Order: sequence, then C-alpha cells, then structure tokens
Amino acid sequence: MGRKLLLEHINVPGINTLAVYREQGGYRAVEKALKTLTPDDVVEEVKKSGLRGRGGAGFPTGMKWSFLAKPEGVPRYLVCNGDESEPGTFKDRYLMTHIPHALIEGMIVSSYALGANTSYIYVRGEMMPQIRILERAIEEAKAAGWLGKNILGTGYDLELYVQPGGGAYICGEETALLESLEGKRGNPRIKPPFPAIAGLYGCPTVVNNVESIAAVVPIINDGGDEYAKIGIGRSTGTKLISASGNLVKPGVYEIELGVPVEEFIYSDEYCGGIANGKRLKATVAGGSSVPILPANLTLKYANGEPRLMSYESLSEGGFATGTMLGSGGFIAFDEDQCIVRNTWNFSRFYHHESCGQCSPCREGTGWMEKILHKLEHGHGTMEDIDLLWDVQRKIEGNTICPLGDAAAWPVASAIRHFRDEFEWHVKEPMKSQSTNYGLANYANPIEKKPEEVK
Repeated sequence: MGRKLLLEHINVPGINTLAVYREQGGYRAVEKALKTLTPDDVVEEVKKSGLRGRGGAGFPTGMKWSFLAKPEGVPRYLVCNGDESEPGTFKDRYLMTHIPHALIEGMIVSSYALGANTSYIYVRGEMMPQIRILERAIEEAKAAGWLGKNILGTGYDLELYVQPGGGAYICGEETALLESLEGKRGNPRIKPPFPAIAGLYGCPTVVNNVESIAAVVPIINDGGDEYAKIGIGRSTGTKLISASGNLVKPGVYEIELGVPVEEFIYSDEYCGGIANGKRLKATVAGGSSVPILPANLTLKYANGEPRLMSYESLSEGGFATGTMLGSGGFIAFDEDQCIVRNTWNFSRFYHHESCGQCSPCREGTGWMEKILHKLEHGHGTMEDIDLLWDVQRKIEGNTICPLGDAAAWPVASAIRHFRDEFEWHVKEPMKSQSTNYGLANYANPIEKKPEEVK
C-alpha cells in the first residue's frame, strides 16, 4: 500500500469536524510553525520538500513563494485556487468536502510563511455545499483560536474568507481569479507584472491550488527532507488523482508519485482495471486539457519501457508520444468509446468557457467545435481534418492565458494518434452514426512501415 499523507484519516467518522481532526493530530503544523519556526524557515522546508504545484502547472511551490515581493507597509495576500473546473478533475472538491480543516491548517501555515494577514479561498460557484462546509470549518477554527487575532499567543493575526467564484472555468487562471476576486469580470491579465509583484488589489500575492496548500501540513509536520524521500526524482511526495471513465473503481486516489501507470489502472489497490471486461483504448492522464494518448503509449514509452505516474515520465517523448500529469484528472476510455465524439465534447466545453479576450481562442475554439460536430455527425470531409489541424496550430501559443493551449492540445493529439478514426468518420458517415470504430491498433500496436506512419 502506498503512503497516504492527505487522505490518511479520510474515513475516520467526523473527520470534517475540528474535534475529530484534532484527535488525529490536526493543527500540529500550526503549532510547530508559529511557535518554533520563522516564516523563512517554513518557506525553506517547502523548498526542501520539492513540492510542485498540484493544480496542473507543476511549478515548484517553495520557489514561487520566494518570488513574493515584500515592500514595507504594503499588505500581502495568499489566495487558494479552489475553482476546480477542469473536466475529469474532482480531487480538490473531495478534499474540501471530507477534510476541510486540512486546507484551513495549510492556509494558516502558508499565510504565516508569506506574511499574509488576510487570505482567501476562492471556490467554484457551483460548489455551494463545499463553500458551506468550509465556512463552518472556519467558524470552528476561529472559535478555537486558530484564526483571528494573536493566534496561539504568538502575535500573528490571520483572517480567512471563502469567496464563491463566478462559475467560469477561466477563473481557474490565477490572474482571472484575482480579477474576479476584486469584483471584476474574470479576464486574464497580461503578465508582467506577475501576481507576486502586483496581484490582489495591486499588492504582492501568491495563488496556490487546494492540494498544494494542504500538502504544506505534512511537510511541516514531518520536515521537507522526509517529504522529498517520497516519490521519484523531481516528482516528490504524494499526488491526488481523480480517476474516472471506464474503470472498475473510479474515485479519488492518493498515490506516491512514480507508481507505474499500468499498476494504477489495473491493480486492486487503485482502479481495478477496465470496467465490464473491456480493453483500454486511450487515456487522458491529467484532465481534459492534456494530450490524449492511445493505450500502448499510456502504459509504455515509445521504446517499450514502462511509463510512471510522475511529471517527468508522463511527459517523456514530448507531445509526439507523451502527455502531462496536469491536475491529475485521469480519464480512461475503453474500446467502445469514440475519440471523435469525446474530442468534440471537450471542444464544446472550451468554446463555451473562452472569455473571448483573445481572437485566436474566441474564434478558434468555435471553429474547432463546428468542424468536430461535422465530423462526428457524418458531414465531414478529409479537408476538414486538415483544417482542424491548422486551426488548433494557430491557437496554441497565441493567447494571453493557457486556455487556448488547453483547447488546442486535445485536438492535436487526437488527430496525431487517431487520424484513421477521423478518416473513418468521413469515409463511413452513415456507419459512424451507429457503430464505434473500435480498438484497431491502439491497444496492440501493429508494426507499420515508415511511409505508413502519419
């Protein structure tokens, strides 16, 4: 069994309450940090841990904290990004629902490290149950002296607020989140300046993901060096994975980074294999914004070596033969799934969620949705496949924020790895409406001559 740091006590009855959370060792990290460590000491422990942002980007958290400007007389802010909106990703919602005090404890320690006296948890607007849970947990913590003035008699003050989001995926981008938090439309800002210099209300600000903040608690309790021993290489610690799709046991799993992908999918400890005795066709490893991979490249590198659940291993081979760990939204497709249909569904989402600020994203996401609709519904042509490739290529890298890239990458990878399925939709328009293309060579690769490889 892999080691659990965040979900170790998740099944303890009443763990969502302060009393039970304290019985399981909760708020020890606050006591240790505020009474025995300086803010710089906390930052140093997070640096030593190797913790990387768990929201998708994977940027070193301690390094991000060290960028925070500290001008005299200017407030600093910590904002927790709980605007979890990526299709296939639900691990932050799970954490906030079942063990909210883990996030609150992480917010207190992290705010102390950054010198923030006011911090915010920005939660997706549709998650009203989770917002109410967090608000109740904050009231409990404040009544017990863990929040407010002079926490534990140390002289450190912290007020913590929960802010409902505007129900827009774009607000998961940190600068759009800050705009929304200020009461404005959630449009991404042009950078620089970065939030560490001019963030919320023009003041130095750090924005971190829910899981990233919660992970600070075991880092402080056990030490950064101990945390760094878990995982593999630069992918240290544990990671929450949202597993969905055609799996025997979908759900939220905490893995030690470095677990083989095959073990994660097929072992009884995790997902238990593909449901209904079907075979694996493809996966989306890190949420809908990352490249889709056929089964053979999901389980192994192009050279045949096993692929691991880590930042480096999943990205091995670049986008030609690899993908990204991203937010950990792991979606499995079985042999009965249609790649064209699923790609169209993703494109519908990104078209709907584009803020419209950048022309390539505003117009391009709509084009991709329309072309994929044609292909899926039997009206497409071979030229449409080439046009789709051209449109996604002109979106990628040409927008203010990564939403354009997030919309383009799934389309590019679907065409790259499954072009024969797209072409089948053109050649067999009537058949494609009632019959699935099937596995073909995706689970059992067929040797192709070089001239046959697209």
